[in-house]
Amino acid sequence: MTQFLTASTEAAAEGGSTLLETIISFAPLIVVVIVFYFLLIRPQQKKDKADRAMRENLDIGDEIVTAGGIIGRVVSIKEDTLVIETGSDRSKLRIAKWAVAQNISEKEKAEAEKK
Repeated sequence: MTQFLTASTEAAAEGGSTLLETIISFAPLIVVVIVFYFLLIRPQQKKDKADRAMRENLDIGDEIVTAGGIIGRVVSIKEDTLVIETGSDRSKLRIAKWAVAQNISEKEKAEAEKK
């Protein structure tokens, strides 16, 4: 009977050490995932949130730049689209809201406040 108890306690001790070894072997992988989160994923989420806020705060009369490089002034805003005027001949383009890359008017206001 004592042999059985001794064998079972040794098996339990070995099982505990293999669990610890398993956790230690996964530690570098866990550290890499955490580093990727803080260096890649989190900053991208912040940038996406700022871009979304910029697109939601567009007003009529704001000067914008699209993802394709077209510069224009917002004439009309609908749920998912914008109508912008471009050029001196006032040609109008209908674009998707997600295509707005930056709001030039907003940047100019921020620079004026800094001065």
